[in-house]
Amino acid sequence: MRVLVIEDNESVCSMIEMFFSKEGIEGEFVHDGLKGYHRFKEEIWDLLIVDWMLPGMDGVTICRKIREEKNTVPIIMLTAKDSESDQVLGLEMGADDYVTKPFSPLALMARIKAVTRRYQNRATGEVEVDTLQTEHFKINKNTREVLLDGNPITNLTPKEFDLLYYFAQHPKQVFSREQLLDRVWGYQFYGDERTVDVHIKRLRKKLGTASKPFFHTVWGVGYKFDESVEEEK
Repeated sequence: MRVLVIEDNESVCSMIEMFFSKEGIEGEFVHDGLKGYHRFKEEIWDLLIVDWMLPGMDGVTICRKIREEKNTVPIIMLTAKDSESDQVLGLEMGADDYVTKPFSPLALMARIKAVTRRYQNRATGEVEVDTLQTEHFKINKNTREVLLDGNPITNLTPKEFDLLYYFAQHPKQVFSREQLLDRVWGYQFYGDERTVDVHIKRLRKKLGTASKPFFHTVWGVGYKFDESVEEEK
């Protein structure tokens, strides 16, 4: 695996590089955002890890520009910003995951493996079930196309699509945040359940209405996907 890390904190880079060495990952480190973006465009990478605050060009702009170019490389964003609005912005700009500093290197490695797993499946030609049909949704796992009542939905981030697909596979089944992190993100719970909450809110905003929210909160437990009419109180 070849990973480009755009991070201006050399101590963080040294820590990541040490764990890359243990995992057999080939990492390249750039400390300036603009230089990192140009370096990204020079070669093909398996993963991009990018800091939010960078000299030259910030990480959010890098994510946005890469996604505008229709590049689907997995992106993990590193940042000291931990507010929900900041997290939403990073995810909306195309990051697949969001790691808040300070972070555990082991947790970062788990996330790297998780976000790359789906892309590796495509590269090896693994074929999954083509289409999932529910009352309101038609979801194609291979082409990553979503139809809602026959209308195409084109503004889902990669992880929003994954979460929708997983819920649609298990209608009315209640999942805790920890379960969703494990089964959709692919890593165990590390205290960042807000990641799930943010994605649920974004899916409700993009897909649901007041009469059809689709994603329901089960208080004290977690969430479920239910195409019934009214939100639970």
